[in-house]
Amino acid sequence: MNFDYNSTRSHLILAEYGRNVQNMVDYICTISDREERNRLAQVVIDMMGVLNPHLRDVSDFKHKLWDHLYIISDFKIDVDSPYPIPDRDQIRQKPETIAYPQRSIRYKHYGRTVEDMIKKAIEQPNPEHAERMALSIANFMKMAYLSWNKDSVSDDHIIQDLRELSKGALTLPSDTVLTKLDFKTAPPGSRTKTATNNQQNNNQKGAGSGGKKVMKKKVGGYSNNNNNNNYRSNNNNNYNNNRKKFQ
Repeated sequence: MNFDYNSTRSHLILAEYGRNVQNMVDYICTISDREERNRLAQVVIDMMGVLNPHLRDVSDFKHKLWDHLYIISDFKIDVDSPYPIPDRDQIRQKPETIAYPQRSIRYKHYGRTVEDMIKKAIEQPNPEHAERMALSIANFMKMAYLSWNKDSVSDDHIIQDLRELSKGALTLPSDTVLTKLDFKTAPPGSRTKTATNNQQNNNQKGAGSGGKKVMKKKVGGYSNNNNNNNYRSNNNNNYNNNRKKFQ
């Protein structure tokens, strides 16, 4: 018994149309009558539009379907297309190779951007502008250094690296004070109180007194507790008065 597996079949060129569409296109290529090929090609085009309705949102989707028909047939089908026949080389054009920079970076913790900025500063014709740019570059270098190494770094070290990267073209005075950067990290386990935590604390305080708040209902402008006390005092007075009468 012979089984038909996908691994033994021919390569499926456009998988979104399925194996049956490709088999029908291969059958059209074997027909000798040109009119019959044109009729069946139009049927296949209509079927391809039904299988992929999202192509109708594309401008000139009929042109795209005819291009797919030629691609499925591996450009072997000979029919009268209402659109120009696509070129195999243009459809299967290989992308151009991206040219990656091969220049090595002297100090990777500063990055290539610092080297480019130093080059621009050296090209400045105005010495005052070049000095300002050198100071800005040194501050940036200090920030980049501390982002990789959280330990403190001296300003002299940054000035020396700037002089080395610029090959002595950019020099800053030894008493130059760079921007002070302080990276503070929160200690582990510390969390800021949010509104949710405050609400939970309030609920816990309310639950500490029994879990329920006693609501005093006022009747006629007085609370129930006051009415009960007045009622008890009146009963006691009446009891004492009646007791005196029987003595």
